[in-house]
Amino acid sequence: MTDRSKTIRSKTAHARTIPSGVDHSKMRLGRKAIKTDSRTLQLRRYLTPALKPPPAQCDWTKGIASWGMMLNGPEPSEPQFPNGLGDCTIAGVGHAIQVWTANNGAMVTVPDSTILSYYEKFDGYVPGNPKTDSGGVELDVLNDWQKQGFAGNALLAFVDPKASSLTEVRQSIALFGGVYIGLSLPITAQKQEVWDVAPKGGANAQPGSWGGHCVFVPKYDQKTFTCITWGQLKTMTVAFWNKYCDEAHALLAPAWISAKGAPNGFNLAQLKADLAAIV
Repeated sequence: MTDRSKTIRSKTAHARTIPSGVDHSKMRLGRKAIKTDSRTLQLRRYLTPALKPPPAQCDWTKGIASWGMMLNGPEPSEPQFPNGLGDCTIAGVGHAIQVWTANNGAMVTVPDSTILSYYEKFDGYVPGNPKTDSGGVELDVLNDWQKQGFAGNALLAFVDPKASSLTEVRQSIALFGGVYIGLSLPITAQKQEVWDVAPKGGANAQPGSWGGHCVFVPKYDQKTFTCITWGQLKTMTVAFWNKYCDEAHALLAPAWISAKGAPNGFNLAQLKADLAAIV
């Protein structure tokens, strides 16, 4: 951790929220282009006939509305980063940890100083050098987390549901507390209360016209998915998901599995065997 990262106040982030009004244009993104690896485990391999269909709705948010910016946008309380940072791939990890711990005891919020240190370690950010504030690759972040841990939180594995398979995505959320995804956001999303496909959005509605963004999704029903981003819950329609979500990762946290138990119908033994075989 750099000296600068040590100076960030360590008070919890979840007490801070973005200003009122729907205008996300000043928020930061930070998900780089998708990286793939043939060794990445696929969720469908571990779903057995014994697994029941995902429930019609699932909500792991525990009624919490404010989750913390985690440096991914402008905050008066962090004047050294007046515009925020493009650290959404790290903020998404922090939000996943909040969801898991909130559902298994007291919610743990990773301090901003620690979020910054992992943005440096996993994504290569160098404080004081804006050229390095270019975001991160989801696959790289997850591989680093699995190997090195994150602020004392282990990641056993990540397995990818097919982003276009709503059943697989919903199973991921229901079984493991959420799903870590990538969105190619359109400019039209900047001022939408609920993210939806703008029917006459033109070029501004094109995937990626705003940029790539990483979020954690702990909630769904049959018409929507709800993610955590910029410190708040943000709902998107299924149509928006189908058009703009282009990668998804189910995260298997040992603490979650220990508290909830291995899901009946999910072949955890096979997954562990496959992990051991990966070179």
